[in-house]
Amino acid sequence: MTYAIERYPAELIDIVHLSGGERITIRPVLPQDEELLASFFRDLSDAARRNRFFRSLHELPPGLAHSFTSIDYHAHLALVATVLTDAGEIIIGEARYIIVEPGEAEFAVTVADHWQGKGIGRLLLTRLTCRAPLEGVERLFGDILLSNEPMRRLARAVGMRIAPTGDGLGLMRAEKHLTSPLHAIPCIGGLIEQPRIAA
Repeated sequence: MTYAIERYPAELIDIVHLSGGERITIRPVLPQDEELLASFFRDLSDAARRNRFFRSLHELPPGLAHSFTSIDYHAHLALVATVLTDAGEIIIGEARYIIVEPGEAEFAVTVADHWQGKGIGRLLLTRLTCRAPLEGVERLFGDILLSNEPMRRLARAVGMRIAPTGDGLGLMRAEKHLTSPLHAIPCIGGLIEQPRIAA
């Protein structure tokens, strides 16, 4: 499905300096990011792709990169973290939620292997949990492989509860009930107010 961009949420664009001095941009994904996003997933380690898709996957299947970048920014929001290199802009992290039922949305977060441990996943997921209530999301959830300890730590760091799914597949479900927009944590332009230095 292709969406027309009625209003690109430019208020979600942010520049952050990581504690190591790296300057990254966090912004909503654009349709023209299709190849950038495909390259991002292609360059991940096998373990990182398995953590995201729960199966062996060398690159995004045909059409999936398109559906990941042609979104409506309301029922489906995706944020990317990017850096500028000599070769141009590259994606180093990606997070999204998709509303699957009224009031409920499923999330996923992925960070490039050599950029993990720098706080990028937390920056992305925090922004999703701030924005989602404005779109009517009351519960945000995502499934995590039992072996994916870094993702379980990240989920706990943003206040999510984690419990086994009970499906026998070795999955844990992280979930958080979100505050209504009228009582939400103060945001600036839809983002949680926080220092510009990420730990």
